[in-house]
Amino acid sequence: MLCAPPHKISIVLRTAPRFVRLPTRSYPQCRTQSSSVSAEEISHFNGLASSWWEPHGSSRLLHLMNPLRHDFIRICHASQRNPPSPTAPLTYLDIGCGGGIFAESAARLPHTKSVTAIDPSPKVLSIAKGHARRDPGLASKLHYANASIEGMPKPDSRTDRYDIVSLFEVIEHVTDPSRFLDHVVEQLKPGGWLIMSTIARHWMSYFTTKVVAEDLVGIVPQGTHDWQKYINVDELKDWFARKGGFNSPTCRGLIYVPGVGWREVSNGQTFGNYFFGIRKDE
Repeated sequence: MLCAPPHKISIVLRTAPRFVRLPTRSYPQCRTQSSSVSAEEISHFNGLASSWWEPHGSSRLLHLMNPLRHDFIRICHASQRNPPSPTAPLTYLDIGCGGGIFAESAARLPHTKSVTAIDPSPKVLSIAKGHARRDPGLASKLHYANASIEGMPKPDSRTDRYDIVSLFEVIEHVTDPSRFLDHVVEQLKPGGWLIMSTIARHWMSYFTTKVVAEDLVGIVPQGTHDWQKYINVDELKDWFARKGGFNSPTCRGLIYVPGVGWREVSNGQTFGNYFFGIRKDE
C-alpha cells in the first residue's frame, strides 16, 4: 500500500473496509536481497506456468483483459497536448511479464520498435520464450530476461529508457511497492507513460476477487491475491505527487461480468480492478 512519503509505505488492513496504517513488513526475498519479489509469490506463479496460454486456463481473465490494456494506452496517449504520431516507434518495458500475453501483443503492433519483458520466475519465463518461438516474426522485436526490476541496469541516457513501462497485475504482488516504484520510474523516458492495472483495497474487491473468484467460482486459482497488498488509486496519486516529476494521472475502473467479459465501470477504480497511467515530465 502507498502512503505519505515515497520512501515510507504502509501495509493497510485488518478489518475491511476500515484502514489502519502499519509499518512496512519484511518478507523472504527472491534472487537478491534487493528484490521486492517474495519467494512465496514466485512459487505460486510457477505452479500456473504450464497453463498460461490456455484460453480457458488459469490466466483466462488476463487474456480477456489484454485488448483493454492496449485501449487504455491509446487513451493515455490521446490525452497528451501533443500525442505521439501513430507511426512513432515505441519501446516497451513489460515488468512481471509472466507468460508474455501483453509482451507478445505489444511486439506485434506495427509501430513497436522493441519490447523488453522481464520476470523473476525462470519457469514462467520459459513458457513465454517457448510460445514466442512459434512466431519467428517476434524474434527481432521481443526480448525476454529473467530479472526483477531491481536487477535491471540503471539507464545512463534517454535512449536507454522506455516510452512505455507496463505493470499489469503486478504491483499488488510485490512486498515493498514504494521501493519497487522507485526502481520502475528510473526506466521511464521523460514524456513516457507508466501504465499499470491493479485492484483497489475495498470490501467489494475482497468479496469479488477472494470470496467469489477464488473460493466460490474458481475462475482464479486460490492464493493468487492477498487483499492486504491491494492499492487504492488515491494512494498511487499521492505517491507520485510526493515523488514529483509526473503529470496527467489517468484511471479507468473495470469489472468482470461472467459470460460477457471485462467492462469499464464508472468510478470502479475505487472498489475493484482498474487501470492507472501517469506520464513522466519532459
